[in-house]
Amino acid sequence: MNHSEIINSLKKNKPVFQSLLNESDKTIITWKPSPEKWCLLEIVCHLYDEEREDFRARVAHTLQTPNDQLPPIDPAGWVSTRKYMEWNFEETVKKFLDEREKSIQWLIGLKNPQWKNAYQHPKFGSMSAEMFLSNWLAHDYMHIRQIVKLKFDYLKEISGEKLNYAGEW
Repeated sequence: MNHSEIINSLKKNKPVFQSLLNESDKTIITWKPSPEKWCLLEIVCHLYDEEREDFRARVAHTLQTPNDQLPPIDPAGWVSTRKYMEWNFEETVKKFLDEREKSIQWLIGLKNPQWKNAYQHPKFGSMSAEMFLSNWLAHDYMHIRQIVKLKFDYLKEISGEKLNYAGEW
């Protein structure tokens, strides 16, 4: 596994997120394609929390104290318990991007990280630091896809046009 390549990809995703989340149309920020789906505000709040409390924290935990219990997280529950819909979108985008920069600098600054260190999860088994790192990048890609799909669905709704001329989604 090329850890530097994954870290570099996380770094490259920062301006991708910045561009995708730079919204002048305020109506799209809280628009949902359906009630059970997330809006842009909820997505960016999730990204901010995950950056700090999930991926960076879990990579650090597994590198430094793999035998200790992982701190609990509740990404799906945080949407309501942390009242994401009350957060300021622009401020949260900035905070997420700042946290991503902190993550990149931290990852680049690691000295001889033991990527094979693993936490033994009672349900999921062995979870190595490099597994968390790879899933961090996969998480980025999943949410980039989610944001693009949300924007596609929003365009379809506000235009009232069939968008199949552009190609099949």
